[in-house]
Formats: sequence, C-alpha cells, structure tokens
Amino acid sequence: MAYSHSMRKAGETGGEPPSGSGAAEIDDLTVSESFDLVGVLSTEAETAYTWDIATDRIDWESNAANVLGVPTPAEIATGALYNLLIAPEHAKLRESAIRAGAGEQSANGIPFRTQYRIQHSARRPDVQLWIEDHGRWWPDATGAPKHVRGVLRIVSDRYLEEQRLLYRNDHDELTGQLSRSRLTDALTAVISRTTRSKAPAAFMMVSINNLAVTNETFGFHAGDETIRAIARAIKDKLRSGDSVGRYSATKFGIILNDCGAGALRIAAERFMRAVRDLKIDVGNAQLSATISIGGVVIPEQAGNVHQAVGCALQALDRAKLRRTDSFVAYEASLGRESQRLRSLTVADDVMSALNADRMRLVLQPMVATATGKPAIYECLLRMEMPDGRVVSAGEFIPIAEQLGLARLIDRRTLELSIRLLKRHPEIVLSINVSSLTATDPDWLETLISSTAKEPGMTRRMIVEITETTAIHDLDQTKAFVDTLRELGCRIAIDDFGAGYTSFKNLKALKVDMVKIDGAFVKDLAADQSDQIFIKTMVDLARSFDLETVAEWVGDEESVRILTDAGIDYLQGYYYGVPIDPAVLDRQS
Repeated sequence: MAYSHSMRKAGETGGEPPSGSGAAEIDDLTVSESFDLVGVLSTEAETAYTWDIATDRIDWESNAANVLGVPTPAEIATGALYNLLIAPEHAKLRESAIRAGAGEQSANGIPFRTQYRIQHSARRPDVQLWIEDHGRWWPDATGAPKHVRGVLRIVSDRYLEEQRLLYRNDHDELTGQLSRSRLTDALTAVISRTTRSKAPAAFMMVSINNLAVTNETFGFHAGDETIRAIARAIKDKLRSGDSVGRYSATKFGIILNDCGAGALRIAAERFMRAVRDLKIDVGNAQLSATISIGGVVIPEQAGNVHQAVGCALQALDRAKLRRTDSFVAYEASLGRESQRLRSLTVADDVMSALNADRMRLVLQPMVATATGKPAIYECLLRMEMPDGRVVSAGEFIPIAEQLGLARLIDRRTLELSIRLLKRHPEIVLSINVSSLTATDPDWLETLISSTAKEPGMTRRMIVEITETTAIHDLDQTKAFVDTLRELGCRIAIDDFGAGYTSFKNLKALKVDMVKIDGAFVKDLAADQSDQIFIKTMVDLARSFDLETVAEWVGDEESVRILTDAGIDYLQGYYYGVPIDPAVLDRQS
C-alpha cells in the first residue's frame, strides 16, 4: 500500500523536501506508486506521516488510526488534533525535539528523535501507548521548522528500562503522581489548549492540614503514609484526562479539564469528602486527615503557569484560615493585584540596580554625647533609578525582604561599606543586616576575604541586628554573633524596645550596644512615660556594660533629656540629613 496522494505530490514538487520514509534511512528511499511502505513497517506497531506546519495538516499512512487506536484518521488530521492525544506532561517533548536542531542546515533535513506517552480518552482509559517518534524536518527562510517527515513506532520491551527512567523523572517517588516539573508542563499544555479552544479548565492547590503534628506524634513514616493515602484518594476521584501532581512536601496540584467556577466547587467538595472519609492505618494507630483547597479558573483568571499557581496559592492561604477543611475560589482583588504588581516592579528595580551598580550609601552620624561630635556613621542604603531619582531604603527593603532579595542587598551593602573603610582609615561604620543574612555563608565569606589583608578593619565595624531578628532564632543568631565577634566586629541590637527581647537574651548574645527604638524618642519632650522608659533602659544597659544609642533625635530639648539620662550616642535629623560619603572625601 502506498503513500496517500498528497504525500506523493509533495515528493514530486521541486521545492519540497525529498520524499520517502522508513524505519531506518528515511532519505535514502525513493517512493513511487508501487512502493508498499506498510509492507515494510509492522501494521501493528509503526506508521509514518508528513506534517506541513504552515497549514498544520498531517498526512498519515493508512494504518495510522489502527496503530494509534483512534476511530478515524480525521481525529489526527492536524498537528493540533494529534497533540491532544499526547499526555499533557509530555506535550513539550515532541516540539522540543523537533526544534532542537534549529540553526543546522542540511539538504536532507534535520534529524530528530523523541519518546512520549499517548493518553487515550475515556473510551480506552486503560490503554497506555508509548511512542517513539523520529524523522527529519526542513526549515523555512527564518530557520523555523516548516515541514516534517517522521515515523511513529509503539515501543514496549525494547524500551522498558527507558520507560522506567522516564517514569521516575515524570512522577513523585513517594506518591506515584506527577512530579512538580511534569505537573508544570501539563498545566502549561492545558492553559495553551484552553486559550485556543476557549473551553475553561481549572487548577487547584491542595494542602494537607496538620501534617507536622502527625510527623511529631507518630513519626515520619506515618506522615508519608498519610501523603500516599491522600494522593490515592484524590487520584481515585479524578475524571479521565485530569491530572494530579505533588507540588511540594504537603501540597498537591490538580488540573481539571472542562471545568468552570461551578464545577470547580463541586470537585473540591468531592476531594475533601474523599479525604475526610479516609482511615489511614499506620500500624499502631488509625488516623484521619483533612485538606484545604484553593482553586482558579483558567484561562479566565490566569493566562500562564505563574499566574495559575500564584492565584491558587492565594486562594489556598485564605482557605487555611477557615475551618479544618475548606475550599476557597480565587477572586481578583484590586488591592492584591496592585500589591503584586508593585512587588514585581520593586524586584525588577532592585535587580537592575544591583546589576548596574546603582546602589549607593549615605551616612548618618551617631554623635557622642561626651564630645558632641560624630563618633560612628550608620550606613543607609539608597537606590539610584535609571532616570537619576534616588529611592530610600524604606521604599524597597520591606518588599525585597519578602521576595528573598535581602541577602543580595546585604552583600552589596557590605561591599560598599568595606570600600569606605579602606578609603577612610579613621571612621567607624555601622551596617544593618536582615534576618536572612544570619544564615548566609556568602556574606561572612565576603567579610572574611575582604578584610583578610587588613584584620584591624573589622574593629571599625558595628553590625546591627534588629530585635525581632535576634529573638526569631536565638541559637542561630548567637552562632552568627559569635563568628562576628571572633572577627573583631561589634554587635548592636537595633530598634530595641519594639519587641520582647530581654536583657538576659542580650547577655547571652554578648552584644555591645543597644539602639533604642525611635518610637520612644520622637515625642520624648512631651511624654513623661517615654522619659521614664529611656531612663530605665539606660540604667539596665549600664548594668550589663552595654553602650546605648537613641534614634530619631529631632530637637534640642530631646538632646538635653537624653544626655541627662546617660545615653552614649544620639542619632537623628537634629544633627542633619544623612550625608554623601563624598563629603568625607573632601574633609580628608
């Protein structure tokens, strides 16, 4: 049996790629009316095709429908229709394989080879066909694929080990469901399809409630069994064509095809009920479990994977604030969307400034009450925008910390501070670090390597840690502080009084200085209770041999009160705005 008429015609046209196909050397065969390709190929396991990407038309060998298990050739007549057969988690594999050789030039076409899984509809849910797809493609004038000739072969025993490896890459080891990367691939494919077809789909993020309690009480084997049981319960309630994957340790992602807002809620109730009814046997006990679910409709509410995951997680967070098992559908909020866009803008601005060396330091003096002269300068960060505008740290640091950028910022602050210390051998600088820096070995490595040739430099450095950071993980903070002290640095607790740190903790941390939160200083002249608080703080600090700094000093009367109370250093706008380090250059 020969190629279809359209395939023969393509081979006879001078501008088209050479015709012919086979299981081995596709380009070396000459196709004619009498050539029986199906006689060469196995009618049960192989078929061939040509694909015109511009029109998306695929011309198949006449045995293709039988090989692929579809009722008629019309169901695979275009690339888009054939892609619907490919399992969502493998949707990118074929395209990536074909495009892998982009840029190569060959009169005989550019070879490709890949394997993927065919996923049949509800008519044959038990059929799992693994396909090897190989052939050649020819580029258009831009180098993009224009025409493809290939052979499909159903593979089984020969590729059993490869399939096992592929399965392990595709699936979570504990639950047997899709891995996070394949879940993301499947979600990408579904979003692409819904965007074209306009048929809604949905994505759910599912969290197992109180799993930490199970682990602590019964052991991690009980937690693992709970995760496995919940995965099976969810899988059993999926419709054909839907997918579930493990997103993180305690979270699953579920992709639901043909699912609008109403069906999304019904499906969530089905999953929650299935988990609620579980009796999980962990040997010496029988446990129950609950889940919380957040869901989003795609593409109506989310047009890409990042948005779908983000919206589902937002909804999940709200669901977890409710009763033990609850479902919340994502609802767009102008406030949340505005904050999200603001965060994205800040992240872009910060990374751009770091990469373009547009982070700047300004210096605010700490004036010694004993001399009335600056004794220490606190390094305050500023971000210079491309248009020359300068942004203070308060406008970007809080968001940068939430987005995990604080470590990068702290490293740049350290680098800039060390440059100043080298340029001005007489100054003492105080620099701030975030909570993340206490666990950042790169920050300490930068400090050590930058001061190795001048070990005395660290004695002119004070590292400020906020009170809330200090008490968040006292053991971790103590290890960080001990390392800094060994290097010669002094330690200050910033914003003291804003949290709950006791002087006992300060003694355990072996800090050298406390900076009293400015909230107790700004109205000092008019607030008798603040004056009593300041006096008490100073007396306690002296008993622990700690130096004290008062922040936000703004008027002469406050200076008098603080000096009489025994404060060692005063810092605030009463002594002027923070200065550019260039001022020190001109003074030296």
